[in-house]
Parts: sequence; C-alpha cells; structure tokens
Amino acid sequence: MQVTEINADGLKREFKVVIPAGQLEERTENRLAEIAREVRLPGFRPGKVPMKIVRQKYGASILGEVLEAAVNEGTGSAIQDKGLKPALQPKVEITSYAEGKDLEFTVALEVLPEITAMDFATISLEREKAGAPEDEVADTLSRIAERHESTEPAERAAAAGDVVVIDFVGKKDGVAFPGGTAQGYSLKLGSNTFIPGFEDQLIGKKAGEAAVVDVTFPEAYGNEELAGAPAQFDVTVHEVRAAKPAEVDDELAKKVGMDSLDALKQAIKDEIGRELDGIARTKLKRALLDVLAANHDFQVPEGMVDQEFEAIWKQVEQDKQAGRQDPSDAGKDEDTLKADYRTLAERRVRLGLLLADVGQKNQVTVNQDDLNKALIEEARRFPGQEHLVFQYYKNNQDALNGLRAPIFEDKVIDFILELAKVSDKEVSAADLRKDPDEAGEATAEPAKPKKKAAAKKKAESAE
Repeated sequence: MQVTEINADGLKREFKVVIPAGQLEERTENRLAEIAREVRLPGFRPGKVPMKIVRQKYGASILGEVLEAAVNEGTGSAIQDKGLKPALQPKVEITSYAEGKDLEFTVALEVLPEITAMDFATISLEREKAGAPEDEVADTLSRIAERHESTEPAERAAAAGDVVVIDFVGKKDGVAFPGGTAQGYSLKLGSNTFIPGFEDQLIGKKAGEAAVVDVTFPEAYGNEELAGAPAQFDVTVHEVRAAKPAEVDDELAKKVGMDSLDALKQAIKDEIGRELDGIARTKLKRALLDVLAANHDFQVPEGMVDQEFEAIWKQVEQDKQAGRQDPSDAGKDEDTLKADYRTLAERRVRLGLLLADVGQKNQVTVNQDDLNKALIEEARRFPGQEHLVFQYYKNNQDALNGLRAPIFEDKVIDFILELAKVSDKEVSAADLRKDPDEAGEATAEPAKPKKKAAAKKKAESAE
C-alpha cells in the first residue's frame, strides 16, 4: 500500500492511496478460502467444494467486500501514519480500478487545529448577585392565597373577579348544540375560561336575572362545526359570590405542605434565589465566552462551520415561518443575515473546539454521578412518566450523549472560572434579569426570549 500526500492547505489534507493488484488478489483468495471451508453445496462434502466453483458463486460479492475493507484500511493508514485528527468523516473517492489492476483512491479531510489557550489567570470578570426581593415574595404569597380563595354571597351586581353560579344553554342557529348546556356552573368572571366575550357580558348581572350572551367561537376551536361560528347562550344567574382570598398565615402554609408561614416564605425565597443564581451563572458564562472568543483566533474546519451554520439557518427559517424573528434581524436582507449567522457559527465552532481542548488537556470528565443528576432533572420535567424518560435514555446513546455534552461544557467553564479573577457585584433582581444585549454586554449570541420566573410558578403550585 502506498500513501502520498497530494495537497495540504491550512486544515485541509488530501492523500492518494494505491493498493497493488497483488494485495487485492491475496485478500480475495484468503476470503474465498474461508468461505470454501464453510460453504455447503449439493453434491460436495463440506469443505471439499472446488475453489473454481466457490469463486464463480461468491467472487463478485467477495470483491466488493475486499474493496471496501481495502479502502477503509487505506483511509485509516493515511490518517494514522500521519498522526492526524480528523474534524469530520473523511471523503473518499475511487479514481481508478479495474479487475486485476491496482486500486487507486483519494482521501480528503479537514484536521483539527492546534490550539494554544490563553492564560486564564489574566481574565477578570464580574458576577452579578441579587437576593430575592421582598415584593416578589409577597406577590407570590398573594398568588398562593388567591389559589386558595373562598367565596361568600354578595347582594349586588356581579363584578370582575366575582363567581357567578349559572345555568346556560348554547345554541347555533337557534338549535342547542351538544356540550353547550350546564346547570349550577360556577364561573369566575375574568378567568377567561369560557369563549372570549362570554364572561364580560355577565358583569353587572344580579342573582335571578337572565341574559342572552352573543359570542363567536374561535377559528381554532376544537369542534369543527362550531369553529368560527356565531352562537347564543341563554344564561340564568342564580347567585353572585364575592371572592375572598385566603389569609396569608400558618394555615395557608400548611395547605401547601409547609409547617409554617415562615417556612413557606423561606421556600419562596430559596426558589427565587435559585432562579437568580441561574441567571447570574448564565450571564457570567456568556461574559467568559466573549472573552475567550476575543482572545482566540485559530483557524477552524470549514466543514464544521458549514454544519453549524446549516443548523442555525434551519432554526432561523422555522422561526420566520412561525412568525418569530429576532428584533436585531429586522430589515436585513437574506445575504446579510446569512453572513451574520455564519459568523455566529464560526464563533460557536471555535469556542466548542477550545473548550474541548481545554477539557481534554486538563482531564475534565463527565462521570456517572453527573449523568445521573442530569437524568433526574430531565425526568422531573415529566411528572408521572419518569420511568419512560429513564428507559428512553437507557436505549438511546445519542440522546445520552446530548446530555453529556452540556455537562462537559459546564465543567470546563467551571475549571476556567476557578483560574480567572471573578469578583461579585451586588445588583437588583430587576437588573440581574435584564437581557445581556439590553444591558450593553458584548455577545455574538442572538437574544433569547425571556422566560417567567420558574420560582414563582413552582411556589404557586406547591400543593
């Protein structure tokens, strides 16, 4: 076998591999001999089939097998003998072959770059810190109290926030439709649980009054016969009840599984604190990545950038079709957008290679305990189906690797932060929650949609 480098341009390498016809014939003879010892054909004892017959019957399929093995071996030799680290799967092209002739093919690939990391001890960063605001704690307590409210009779007209006890019959074209009738139904006005416009038309009604409510079903309504159609509801109001939020006290805390009001307040503070710590961690990580991107400019494999760009652009087009667009993209033509996102793709690839190199050189690993914690967190997102989540990851190695990658990245980030100079800066929760772009921080990442505080949602549903 002869391997010759025919091109070296930056990270791109190309080799010509020649495998002599004699080696191919020898491989073919050896493989046919193996088959001859095992094959069973009518009229011949096992292992006694003439080689000529074996070649006639199996020669064509064996040749394909031999050629594939030879190409794989030649490709491996071209890479291993030169001590190369391919960035992606090599591209192989057979340039010359005929039966009884040498096999010639080329191997084209991109290699991973040599990376020299900056001195991480020279990095200086600020980590924003904020405590749980008292008004957020109070607001969460109020929401919990509302969820456990009671009602009491009100001798007056119904107002937004009241509960009305009603009978109703829904009609389309004067004919009652299935599922549109109920008696003694308790409806909170302003809850938006009924068809748009229904609840508003009951405001001002008193116990004993009747009303005809005109509505139009939404276009996306589940029942096709009613979707987008006008309808009328004959409604009788039997009672108006005023909502009375629960008292914010120890009894309320016990209703949500806490020993006392103080314990409930502390649980809310802790949950909000974890949310704020997560935001602070994200902003610190983004700031670190900006520093790393600004201080490393090594060449990156073009094929990896192409793959990353295609993934980003696919998401951009999906968002566009769904009516979502990053505000910073507004008004830009497609060529400008593609140039911007290709720059982002190159940044991501470069940072990914840098973090992988730092992790490898410093023996950063993801152990089973790390994976178990990630699996538990993932399973918690699907209450009642945890066993299915564990089963899915157990049987899907790609999905498990998808969990492993961000864990590895975070551990490398932690390693770098340990070496960097990180000072804490006290800020308000509102300032901490500001999007980095709004705060004027440098970043090549597109702005992400804001999310509601998970702390509030968890505390409010702690029943």
